[in-house]
Amino acid sequence: MFVPVAFALVIGAIFISVYLASFHAPRPHDLPVGVVGSTAGAAQVGARLSAQQPGAFQIRALADAASARSAVKHGDLFAAYVPAGDVPQLLYAGAHGSSVTSVVTTAFTDVARAGGRPLEAVDVVPASPRDTRGLVVFYTTFGLVMAGYLFGIMTFQLAPRITVAQRLVSLATFSALGGLTIALVVGRTGFDVLPAPFLGVAGVVALVAAAVGASTMLLVRGLGVAGSGIGAVVFMILGNATSGGSLPPDFLPAWLQPLSSVLPVGVGVRAINGLAYFQHDGLGSGIAVLCGWIFVATGLFCALPGNKALPDNKKAPTTQGDTSDVLH
Repeated sequence: MFVPVAFALVIGAIFISVYLASFHAPRPHDLPVGVVGSTAGAAQVGARLSAQQPGAFQIRALADAASARSAVKHGDLFAAYVPAGDVPQLLYAGAHGSSVTSVVTTAFTDVARAGGRPLEAVDVVPASPRDTRGLVVFYTTFGLVMAGYLFGIMTFQLAPRITVAQRLVSLATFSALGGLTIALVVGRTGFDVLPAPFLGVAGVVALVAAAVGASTMLLVRGLGVAGSGIGAVVFMILGNATSGGSLPPDFLPAWLQPLSSVLPVGVGVRAINGLAYFQHDGLGSGIAVLCGWIFVATGLFCALPGNKALPDNKKAPTTQGDTSDVLH
């Protein structure tokens, strides 16, 4: 009677703890920014920034304004300060979202003001004008994370007797059609809110869906209801919180930051961002990580003992380890 109570409370407690740790008072941690000029000049600017917000920025000296602009456009830096001239410039990427823009412009406005000069902020990578809150990349990716998790559960509930091969074909069909659907919705044929190649978006989103769907299938088939709970924590809670969709991973606590480069939604968000805005930044590594999830999860799923379809004339086993019975 009390097992479902405990199970639900644990997941709820994890949810609120992770989200409070991540977002109750977000601040940057070693956010990479550049300063055009000598190493000594960059260090001087870094000292001023550290006095304002200790540990918030990681400073890199840049040779010239062209190098600074290129670094911001490729996603290597979140902003670059160009102090030369009567009016110093801050090159930033509005595609990172309004929160990042506010942090870097406020910090470098104070730096310029300390030198008695105003600051000119230049957005070198603006977000889509239709994406007024900067959340399209996150929704594009996370929509099929949720759908992939539900697929991994429902494949046993709605089709408990199909073979392993049929289940994998179903997963591939869901992922491919899901990627194409999302690309149609966010692209020019739909809301036209993401300036990224159609096939690129479809491919990355399909890989995200397959990674989450295959992993959830493995967890549910191997662990039953406990597996569905683990999947919810890993993909829906930790994955969402560390995705970088609302704030870059550099704003997360140190113990959560590494998950952004490992979990499917985080690498998917960076890959989609790279396709849309940052010269394919994170695309190659994202594809590699997502394919790793898919290959490992499907391999282990196929290797599970007793992972065979049930004959139509036999009732599903009622042991605790049987997934279909537990889920029903």
